[in-house]
Amino acid sequence: MSGIEVLKGSSQVRFGPHVTGGVVNYLSTPIPQERETYTRLTFGTDNDLRVHAYTGDTIETEAGRFGYLLEGYARENDGFKTIDPAAGFPGSNDTGLSNRDYNVKLSYEPNGERYQRFEFSLGRTDLDADESYVGLTEADFADDPFRRYAGTRFDNIETEQTRVALRHYIDLTPRTNLSTVAYYNEFARNWFKLHRVRENGGSNTNPANAIAEGGAILDVIKGTGPGVLRVRNNARDYYSTGIKSTLNTRFDTAGVGHDLTASFRIHRDQIDRFQQEEEFQQDANGAIIGRTLLADGAAGDRIQEATAYSISIDDRMDFGRLTLAPGVRYEYVDLEYEQDQRRADNGGSPARESGSIDLWGGGIGALWEQNANLSFNGGVFFGYSPPGPRAILRGGLSEERSVAYELGTSYVSTSGAFEAKATLFRTDFDDLVVVDNAGASAGGSGETTSVGEVRTQGVELGITYDPAIDMGLSYGLPMFLAATYTDATIQNASTSGDAESIFSGGADGNDVPYIPDVQITFGAGYEGRQWGVNAVATYVDSSFGSASNTSRQIDPNGNPDARYGKIDSFFTVDFSGYYELREGVKIVGGVQNAFDEEYLSSRLPLGPRPGKPRTFYAGLEAKF
Repeated sequence: MSGIEVLKGSSQVRFGPHVTGGVVNYLSTPIPQERETYTRLTFGTDNDLRVHAYTGDTIETEAGRFGYLLEGYARENDGFKTIDPAAGFPGSNDTGLSNRDYNVKLSYEPNGERYQRFEFSLGRTDLDADESYVGLTEADFADDPFRRYAGTRFDNIETEQTRVALRHYIDLTPRTNLSTVAYYNEFARNWFKLHRVRENGGSNTNPANAIAEGGAILDVIKGTGPGVLRVRNNARDYYSTGIKSTLNTRFDTAGVGHDLTASFRIHRDQIDRFQQEEEFQQDANGAIIGRTLLADGAAGDRIQEATAYSISIDDRMDFGRLTLAPGVRYEYVDLEYEQDQRRADNGGSPARESGSIDLWGGGIGALWEQNANLSFNGGVFFGYSPPGPRAILRGGLSEERSVAYELGTSYVSTSGAFEAKATLFRTDFDDLVVVDNAGASAGGSGETTSVGEVRTQGVELGITYDPAIDMGLSYGLPMFLAATYTDATIQNASTSGDAESIFSGGADGNDVPYIPDVQITFGAGYEGRQWGVNAVATYVDSSFGSASNTSRQIDPNGNPDARYGKIDSFFTVDFSGYYELREGVKIVGGVQNAFDEEYLSSRLPLGPRPGKPRTFYAGLEAKF
């Protein structure tokens, strides 16, 4: 989770991450309560093949209920970009991916006076993608946004993930239960990607600078001039493990209903980067005439670890029409890092440090139910997000702090056909943490930095309506509108000292990069007994690619940099539909970006990159 991403919602209160970042748990397919088999197969543009299938059941025995789920997902395609040819290389349309995902779940609910449930899950994911960080010049993007330069032909990412979890739930009393989960996650990746480029006799240059500068250094990336392509084995291993127990109890005091939850968690995570670079010597025709492997570990030798002990308590108090939900969380984190201990050239800046940090968060939410149709909600929440161990111990960064305010209302018509929600939000950040890959991107210093004070405020609106319900029709006519206005601004001159960070040069009052003022999504459809169609239109407003809010490809020091500039607004429309052949069996299909809008989705990591072009898909879905 990056400092950019956290600003996109109205109620983001950040309890972490530590080292590895991201989300601990996603919703996954549950074990079905009765025999169920599902299969979905689609094929589309760019030979995009997707297969998702699972089967499961819960079986009654004298010893209790046993459940299982076997699930698999596979996807592969050729990609939608084309790599330029060069001498000895004919060019390629193979810029796609291959992904495999497997999951197994087993459950057991023993017979007894108290309800209990044990669940074991095991999963594996493998990805191989011929993707690149490198973008295009603005002129080349305008001519063909789906082009890739010949110098990116070696770029490839491979990832492997293994995850396992054991869960237990027990009803201690009719109103008290205890749930516990123990988990382990291991993720390894190597992104073999163009990291630097240089002319013969010149100095190594960030590809984003070369793209904006043009001339002979850009010719090296394009495969039309002599020079050196330095490609990094951006290899990292991530580990996380822990155990969490949650006690929930419900009771009444003085006419007030309480739903009290207390949780305790021990979590440990680690990131181990040990990176190596290779240099490809290129002649004037783009032919590779030599290859040199540089010192192992010289491109990054660092281990960071964090062990966190956290406890949280919250109480949902029911006063009738009014519900209050206060909560508090405390976290103590042990931090360690070491760097340049294993480098083959014994270089770098060898160091080891350890320390700790204390963190507090919490808040209170409120809900007032005026009647069965109308309600009001609000809250104040205090959040935190610590930088990684090295940034705290070596860089002296403080944890990010935030205070979020919300005030909203919700209305549901008596028939249920119409529902509307509106929320005003504001979040004030102190010492906003920007992780290295968000601030400095692929070519920066790799340092986590602090931006300083940031304010994000705005309004969210959501409306759903199905007139067919009010008219008593036998089919559905669902419609929805989701709109967000966000004003996200820096409240001081940016404190980022990294010259290559997109947050450097930010002034008081400047917009936070990659936060559009307006985002609107509208959808409408027809859902009949045998067939249905849906249309979804999305508009995303323009935004800036840097905190300096420049429309030019120039960094605050006056250097050409393709990561700087604007991201223009865009509008896309998707269509989807289905036809039921018989009960449980459907033909499905659709088109994404139906009007083939060509738009710039991002200037990160290394220059302008496109959104997905028009794609078609069709297939079969069956559930028994």
